[in-house]
Amino acid sequence: MEFGNILVPVGGSEADADSIGLACRLAKEGDGGKIVVVHVISMGRTLPLDAEVEAEIGKAEDVLARAEVLARDQGCQIETDLLQAREVAPAIVDEAVERQIGLILLGVNYRTRFGEFCLSEIVPYVLQNAPCQVIIFQQRSV
Repeated sequence: MEFGNILVPVGGSEADADSIGLACRLAKEGDGGKIVVVHVISMGRTLPLDAEVEAEIGKAEDVLARAEVLARDQGCQIETDLLQAREVAPAIVDEAVERQIGLILLGVNYRTRFGEFCLSEIVPYVLQNAPCQVIIFQQRSV
């Protein structure tokens, strides 16, 4: 399958490393599309979207720096971007539209709620609204 450009949202979880590794493998096997790794900072409604939230920006920059190292270890180059938005999921979809992404690769950790497997609100929104193909990579906790 050819995907073109691949968007990998990261949040600092264990699933990030495997998601970036999978994106690198897919890009190498495909037509050489670029990999864009984004971290979205969710801004509260009381703050302007362009507010300088130092702690969150520092954390996001660390997450993106780790993503660059992980990609470099895979022999892959990535483009990183830090976004600030009201909601994470719409920001991911908007970024996919703006960058003409062919694949969104979402890494998710295995989570339970009340003893049952559950997904965050991000995954269903992206699946429903993505302008491209979506792969969900689940990081299973043992």
